[in-house]
Amino acid sequence: MLDNLVYLPIDTPLGVFVVAERDGALKGGWFEGQKYFPAISPEAGWRKATTALLREAARQLDAYFGGELTQLDMPLAPEGTAFQQHVWRALCEVPSGETTTYAALARAIGRPEAFHPVGAAVGRNSISLFVPCHRALGSNGSLTGYAGGLARKRWLLDHEGRERRLFD
Repeated sequence: MLDNLVYLPIDTPLGVFVVAERDGALKGGWFEGQKYFPAISPEAGWRKATTALLREAARQLDAYFGGELTQLDMPLAPEGTAFQQHVWRALCEVPSGETTTYAALARAIGRPEAFHPVGAAVGRNSISLFVPCHRALGSNGSLTGYAGGLARKRWLLDHEGRERRLFD
């Protein structure tokens, strides 16, 4: 449950990105206004603050967007089902500059027939960028859904370099 979190909004080239933590681990990372953006409110226990962990997340994001860092590395504690957790761990194995498909992720987790549920799990990723769901493409290599919007997904893949030829 995404409540009782400390959060910090961070300016990025793609808009404000909000990181949230609890108990020394990131619980969330979203672009403002994206699909599944949580209802941030004091009534739900959300508190805007700058902690050491959130400062490090901001530092890493600045370095990533500045082209100085390719892999974000923070303690993560996303909340989801066991299946979702399995998919998100597999996503974290996809290196910067590379992509995968929903079908390949399904095979990677030992559930080759589950590419649709894998796609749904990718879409529900609550720690965008740190769990690099933007690196998942359709089986034919096409850009498909991204909770932050396809324009951001295209930008992120271009930024990471490998997909530049496909999306110029």
